[in-house]
Amino acid sequence: MRLTKEEQEMLDGGLGDAARESMEILVALGKIYGAERMIPVTSVQVSGVSYKTIGQAGLEYLADLAEKGARTRVQTFLNPAGMDREQWKEMRIPADFAEKQIQVLDAYSRMGITKTCTCAPYFIGIRPKKGEHVAWAESSAVAFANSVLGARTNREGGPSALAAAICGVTPCYGLHLDENRVASLIVDVKCELKGVADFGALGSAVGKLVKTKYPAFRGIKSATEEQLKVLGASMAATGSVPLFFIEKITPEWNVAKDAERITIGAAELDAERKAIDSGLKPDLVTIGCPHASLKEIKEVAELVAKRKPTCEFWVCTSRKMKEEADRLGYSRAISAAGGRVVADTCMVVCPLERMGYSVTGTNSGKAAAYLPNLCKQNVAFGDLEDILYR
Repeated sequence: MRLTKEEQEMLDGGLGDAARESMEILVALGKIYGAERMIPVTSVQVSGVSYKTIGQAGLEYLADLAEKGARTRVQTFLNPAGMDREQWKEMRIPADFAEKQIQVLDAYSRMGITKTCTCAPYFIGIRPKKGEHVAWAESSAVAFANSVLGARTNREGGPSALAAAICGVTPCYGLHLDENRVASLIVDVKCELKGVADFGALGSAVGKLVKTKYPAFRGIKSATEEQLKVLGASMAATGSVPLFFIEKITPEWNVAKDAERITIGAAELDAERKAIDSGLKPDLVTIGCPHASLKEIKEVAELVAKRKPTCEFWVCTSRKMKEEADRLGYSRAISAAGGRVVADTCMVVCPLERMGYSVTGTNSGKAAAYLPNLCKQNVAFGDLEDILYR
């Protein structure tokens, strides 16, 4: 790889051990994927934040980097942790888990990383422009950045994202290059998509079919950002989709001339919804995967104010959105109905299996894909009116 003078200095250890180790990771990654050079990034999202997913070895790795003087060079923020930093006792998070989780967050903080703890940074003002190069790690955020915002990022791993933050660059390959941002599968949507759960089920079905291809959708007449985040998140969970296009909606539309075609109609959508729904009554309903926007929190507050749900429920969101929901009274309405607005975390990286839950309700295709394996949960999937009152 062709390195700049400063990049070579990092690799040679002239800027400290942390920078050297980080540049070694980036150079190795670049060689694997045939990158000729590094490219500067304007922001980095680091995954591997929940103690549940990184464990003691991950914590020790982070503490060692912080001890070696690792410091970020660009705006860097975190993916969700395994608990709400302020409400972990109320959530019944085990104390031993909480202690380790706090140590993880402290290690990141010592490196200069902002403890946003959200998978939806675009809802709190971190919105790279079309064509802007970033290094994001969370799969749903990567899909949103590439597809909805038109920014450019590969799906970074936790260590490579952290290395990019410390060095301020990432290898220039994959979705950073024009020639790779091309869809090879057209999905003709021949049914009405009525809400978030439909977009989640569509993403779940297409992700299983597309695998590592990039899909381009036709027939979706309109979509909110909340629906687009769920579509992308679901495809990233059941497949490995970091980029998708929707005709006349997304900022890019690049489709190969020899692209394959598939059709998703009402029958296919209904079959997917049934396939990922256990039909069981949930112990806990979790909303906000990816994290809920203020608009979604308001919708939940208005719904449960009319009729109290039949089970415990959480609305997962960022700290910034929770504070705004507190100010506007949405959190109070949700609490009065037996729910809780929780920040910093989500159901997928929270130790639900240690907290007495066995059936978790969700309207997210991503959560439906991950909850069985990561949290040993049966999934109750559906629209909010269904899962909250089942």
